[in-house]
This record gives sequence, structure tokens and C-alpha cells, in this order.
Amino acid sequence: MTKVWDGFIRGFHWLLVAGLVTLYITGEEGMMDLHFITGYLLLALMAARLVWGVIGSQTAKISALFHSPKAILAAIKSKQSHVGHNPAGSLMVLLFFVLIIVQLVSGLMTTDDILVEGPLAQYVSYDMVELAGDIHHSNVELLIAAIVLHIVAIVVYRLKGQNLVKTLLTGKQEHAVSTPAMKSGLLAYVIFIALSVLLLLTWGAEPLQSLL
Repeated sequence: MTKVWDGFIRGFHWLLVAGLVTLYITGEEGMMDLHFITGYLLLALMAARLVWGVIGSQTAKISALFHSPKAILAAIKSKQSHVGHNPAGSLMVLLFFVLIIVQLVSGLMTTDDILVEGPLAQYVSYDMVELAGDIHHSNVELLIAAIVLHIVAIVVYRLKGQNLVKTLLTGKQEHAVSTPAMKSGLLAYVIFIALSVLLLLTWGAEPLQSLL
């Protein structure tokens, strides 16, 4: 067994899952204080992930996610395991990054013109607020479609003999073709916590008071 995912990458994945589920439920149920708090925490999580993608473990590097179309097609057809994300999985990760960041940033500029207003709405034009609101609502559908595609891919790879869920839980992979350079994820968690505190103190004081 070879360690291919550090502690932060594993925690990031499951925190992201929990956060996205919470965002969806709170948005649908109109629980906007919790919705905004969750959004700020996810924004901090994504920022920490991007930083870790520069300074973190070999398999956490953002640069490791970029592959040629030829490599992506070969990975889809191949049954061979790959250390970290294979080229096809890397494309899926990049898509998730884009969709999630679009969702979070657009949410910062949305308003219902009554009670709810994102912290950046006051700094942009009304047309931009309207556009951000449209994007925030329509991008959810794209995000859900990407999640469904991701789940289907996990099932397909399981049928091909690769248990991706187990690898993300344990951080270890059987029959790895190489041993990637790993770093402790502790620093990334410190960055995440620091950014979370900063965002909650800056934008989250009011919704936090409402929740408490």
C-alpha cells in the first residue's frame, strides 16, 4: 500500500461534500443565515485547497491536474491504476473547481431585494447583481449534473477494480506505480482555519449572531 493522498486532501474532499449538501439544503429551505455561513466556510476551504495546490504534496498540485486530450481519452479506456487522479479524473476535478468557485463568488453578489444580500452586492452595479443571481441559480444545475457524472465514474471505476472511495478514505492505494512526494496536511488545515476566522469576522458576524 502506497500513500497517495495527504490528510488535507482527504479532509477537503469530505468537507466539500458535507458543505455542498448543506448549501443545497439551506438554499432550498430558505435557511439563509446558515447558507451564508456555509458559503464562507466553503470559500475558505477552496482558497486553502488552491494554496495547497501550489505548496502541498505532489498529488495535490494544481499543475498535476492538467493533461492533454489524448491522455484523457487514454485514461478513460485504460484499466491501469494511476497515482493520484488519472487524467480523466483530473479533468473532473478542474470542472468541480470552476463550478464551485463560480457558485461561491456569484453568491457573494446576490440579493433578494428584501432581506438577503451578499457582502459584495453593494460594491457592484444592479445589472451585475442580477447577472450574479441568474448565474448562482443556473450554475446549481450544472453542479448537480457534474456530481451525478462523478458518482457514475466512481461506480464505473469500481467495476473496473479500482476502489476510489476507499483510497480517499485511507489515503493509500494498492499497486501504485510510483511513490509520490507527500507533505503533512496540517499547514493546509491551519490556512483553512485562519481564512475561515477571517471571513466569519469580516462577513459572517451578523448571520452567526442570528444562528446563536
